[in-house]
Amino acid sequence: MLNPSLTLTRRRIIVIAATAAGSAFLAGGRMAQAGDAVRWHGSALGAQVSIEIYHPDRAEAERLVDRCILDVRRLEQQFSLYRSDSAISTLNRTGIVVSPDADMVALLKASLLFADLTDGAFDPTVQPLWQLYADHFASNREDRDGPSPQKLTAALAKVGHAGLLVSEDRIALTRRGAAITLNGIAQGYATDRVVERLIKAGLSTTLVNMGEIRAIGARPEGTPWRVGLADPEQPGLVTETVNLVDRAVATSAGAGFRFDSQGRFTHLFDPATGRSPSRYSTVSVMAPTAAEADALSTAFSLMPLSKIQDIVAVRASVQARITDSGGTLTVYGA
Repeated sequence: MLNPSLTLTRRRIIVIAATAAGSAFLAGGRMAQAGDAVRWHGSALGAQVSIEIYHPDRAEAERLVDRCILDVRRLEQQFSLYRSDSAISTLNRTGIVVSPDADMVALLKASLLFADLTDGAFDPTVQPLWQLYADHFASNREDRDGPSPQKLTAALAKVGHAGLLVSEDRIALTRRGAAITLNGIAQGYATDRVVERLIKAGLSTTLVNMGEIRAIGARPEGTPWRVGLADPEQPGLVTETVNLVDRAVATSAGAGFRFDSQGRFTHLFDPATGRSPSRYSTVSVMAPTAAEADALSTAFSLMPLSKIQDIVAVRASVQARITDSGGTLTVYGA
């Protein structure tokens, strides 16, 4: 069993830089009112989440938020590693899920597409590496060398997206001891599903944050939504803000979770080596969907700039913002 402090902090660093003046979210999954907006704040998929809706009918807006929350709770039942009864936990425990939920199939197929696009840098089967490092540092917190080469080799033998088979009938892991994590894409997918529901309901001004942030349209006054990209080394500080109109943004940083005090071993694993390369301080991706931004920010954290540039060149409306350890920002894409 993982230490709860390990699981609850295993996410990215991104904040809403500016919502309506004077607004305040309420903790515990409650509604908050400010001006013409309906706002909800709670927790899901191991992250603090929120929805901000502008709708002429407040009662209908609140009903929409309730439906969105039910959608997210249903997705948690599929994707959450924190729940022993979730579909992903069942798959990791038994190696197979028969007659899987359509959302699980859709998300895993998307994961495999991003794995192919990034030459395996994005890989949903890296969970054995997480387990290896979590177990190691739970008992050897200050071990500078990390797990032994033998244990690392054994964990890597379980990793590889080619060993994940996905169809509408069943999902299977073909390697003994294999396990998956969707922490690099599930929150983006949940954000997109909420956005889809709201768009179908006719909304044109909304900000959704299910761990990753996606905007529908601009703010009511016509200005872009402003989202802050936080400094991973200095909690509470924002390094820059970006404008969102009909786009999503996600940020990955090794400093988002460190197994050791030196930061040599983080939650970002290279599936080829099992190590945590420290290529960049932060990687932010803006894309049409939150799932794409989520997956690519994870993968780009492990890739050289030349390969990132190649992918951005062929992905419409994708922008990568790469900050190196010295604070220099490199931007690729529109």
